[in-house]
Amino acid sequence: MGLHSLLLLLFLTLTSSATSSSIIQLPSSRHVITPHRKIRIDESLYCDSWRFAVETNDAGYWATIPKRCLDSVKTYMSTELYLSDSAAVGDFSTAFAKTVDIMNDGKDVWVFDIDETLLSNLPYYQAHGFGSQVFDEATFDNWVDTAEAPALPPSLNLYNELKKLGFQIVLLTGRSEYQREVTEKNLLFSGFSDWERLYLRAPSDHGKPATVYKSEKRQELVDAGFRIHGNSGDQWSDLTGFAVAKRSFKLPNPMYYIA
Repeated sequence: MGLHSLLLLLFLTLTSSATSSSIIQLPSSRHVITPHRKIRIDESLYCDSWRFAVETNDAGYWATIPKRCLDSVKTYMSTELYLSDSAAVGDFSTAFAKTVDIMNDGKDVWVFDIDETLLSNLPYYQAHGFGSQVFDEATFDNWVDTAEAPALPPSLNLYNELKKLGFQIVLLTGRSEYQREVTEKNLLFSGFSDWERLYLRAPSDHGKPATVYKSEKRQELVDAGFRIHGNSGDQWSDLTGFAVAKRSFKLPNPMYYIA
């Protein structure tokens, strides 16, 4: 065999080896999707992927968590993983906040959603299937009236850090105006105080998609001369639309979706 042939054979061998090693390998048979692409044999893997799709908003609108993912969501929400993910979001939020040049004119704003952002309704959802049951507004309102929702610890830490940095805090919630008193009571009970504004849905806001309602309220802030640097929420509808913040931070919530 000539030198040219040997070099060609060596090149083909190396190319074949590199190509095969660079291709993503298929999972083992216990992780494959069935021909109908409906059920993964590994339930845990399926539910982890479902939760990822929810958090990235790839899942779009959904009403309840898949029944098969109840145990997965329960485990996630009831263990340190949920708090760890929330703390990671809080850490990135704080890091960004420290880069903002505060003007000391009272116009530098950070917007917070309330439910599953500042306050955790986990005690309510523990009693109502972690999002596997269709949402019932009446029973949830009864829970809100107790004013006993605990603070989400990473969000309380971020809230206090932002105040030290000189941000004005604006709270923008989908709760109704008639719930203002119990909402303020709950916030104070859980350690939140000294916010600049608290927006709740007025009667004229009912029926509006959350994205529209919250965008309109942020626009009011912008029109009043406020600079919205940051926005924290557990729903994409808290963060998107118009008059958006310079940086938005999505907290995890696999229990429900609000458009």
